[in-house]
Amino acid sequence: MTVTTEIDPIVKTNPLSFRSKNPNEINVLVVGSTGYIGKFVVKELVKRGFNVIAVARERSGIRGKNSKEDTLAELNGANVCFSDVTHLDSLQKSLENLRFPIDVVVSCLASRTGGVKDSWKIDYEATRNSLVAGRKFGASHFVLMSAICVQKPLLEFQRAKLKFEAELMKEAKEDDRFTYSIVRPTAFFKSLGGQVELVKDGKPYVMFGDGNLCACKPISEQDLASFIADCVLKEDKINQVLPIGGPGKALTPLEQGEMLFRLLGKEPKFIKVPIQIMDFAIGVLDFLVKIFPSMEDAAEFGKIGRYYAAESMLILDPETGEYSAEQTPSYGKDTLEEFFARVLREGMAGQELGEQMFL
Repeated sequence: MTVTTEIDPIVKTNPLSFRSKNPNEINVLVVGSTGYIGKFVVKELVKRGFNVIAVARERSGIRGKNSKEDTLAELNGANVCFSDVTHLDSLQKSLENLRFPIDVVVSCLASRTGGVKDSWKIDYEATRNSLVAGRKFGASHFVLMSAICVQKPLLEFQRAKLKFEAELMKEAKEDDRFTYSIVRPTAFFKSLGGQVELVKDGKPYVMFGDGNLCACKPISEQDLASFIADCVLKEDKINQVLPIGGPGKALTPLEQGEMLFRLLGKEPKFIKVPIQIMDFAIGVLDFLVKIFPSMEDAAEFGKIGRYYAAESMLILDPETGEYSAEQTPSYGKDTLEEFFARVLREGMAGQELGEQMFL
């Protein structure tokens, strides 16, 4: 579906001219600005000197716990625009009230739960709203934070992301004045930190199968924010799908657990859970959802858990059908071992993923 919105009269700039400007002359609209990655992206863009317009709900955070004042403090340095990306008319009216054009849109939107309806509402509809609204006010470049797991789409949020990716690519193909950068990150450090404090307290490390079913090259939120910020101006990232992981080798759950015990100076102690347990549970839920349609999200959550237990967050080689650590690009300097060490010292307080538990 091509975006055919009319450019607003307040937009008087050449849509391609932003690449020749200084950062302080470039207006960057960030949606998903209060999310897990979004808030780091806002800080990075502000640090680089861009004029950042951060779209946020009036009550943001987990279950709307943050007030306007909290959001303004968290997004310090940005021009905060309180609006609702799930309603196009509301978003366009809010941007119109700003009275200046948009050069670039950066979307860090992601479903909070991974539920069926929420995935399509956020990963597709709200993200598309940000494209339509951004284009209306002059945006000629769109940076999308997607996910590496869309390579093998078995889940609703992956299908929703892919549908928007396809429309974004089509828009650029049909309008040579418009460009995009699609960023597909691997696992985040914090999504791998859930067992750190349990192991510190003497509990075993839990993994599926033999701990080698999957692997990832995890990336820190700050390194990912830096890479996304690079996509605003770097021409080698124009009209590209950009998978990205953190530095170092790919790590399996077994290796992550061994790393954690090594940092603690303890003998490794593991619980190995057969993956077939999840297969059985998913089968039961799929049966029940045919009788009780309201259970569709419970069935989807089971599939999400199974996917992340067995699928690697690495490049999927289309020729071999195998995941490849060698083909997965690395970026940044933060390592998972440094993150684990910090959590062991300081705990996970203030580092929660919140409702966005995955990409």
